[in-house]
Amino acid sequence: MTPPRERARPLSPEERRRAIIAATRPLLLEHGQRTTTRLIAEAAGIAEGTIFRSFATKDELFDAVLEAEFDPEGFLAAVGGIDRELALRERLVAYTRLLQRRFVGIFTLMSAMGLPKPPPRFGDPEARKRLAEGGLATLLEPDAERLTVPVERVVHLVRLLTFSGSHPHISDQGPLTPEEIVDVILHGVLADPGKDA
Repeated sequence: MTPPRERARPLSPEERRRAIIAATRPLLLEHGQRTTTRLIAEAAGIAEGTIFRSFATKDELFDAVLEAEFDPEGFLAAVGGIDRELALRERLVAYTRLLQRRFVGIFTLMSAMGLPKPPPRFGDPEARKRLAEGGLATLLEPDAERLTVPVERVVHLVRLLTFSGSHPHISDQGPLTPEEIVDVILHGVLADPGKDA
């Protein structure tokens, strides 16, 4: 006799929201704003009505997907996992790879949703400062005395070069690799930086 299957533990409201957001993101990448609640319900394995117990409207759900994409917590956690014992270049490459992945994810989702720029609430300078302080600045501190500019300036340069070198339009569909970005920042483009070209 087959033992009875245990019923899955019901999700909390917050867990349900996260599950719906996770199911919606790939649909937005594929269908953009044409994504329907029927498609979302099928992907999440729930009834359509369940969506509206978590989100007042479909637009509110789409905003929540975008907000999750901009949320820095996952990125900062991944940065926290970078081995501080690595050489400076390797630490910078590991960080830049994570930052580039974050930027590309945001660019791709915004493009799929037909957004020419982020909504104003995602341009919060305090959030950018928190990203910088909790991320690259910590990785650079052990080598601060080796740098010719302050750590904050290096953080700014890495962010700008990674952003522009990863954006499909700015980079003319030829994105820079994390290694290229780091080597330009650390060594420039002169074969012999000590000699005037």
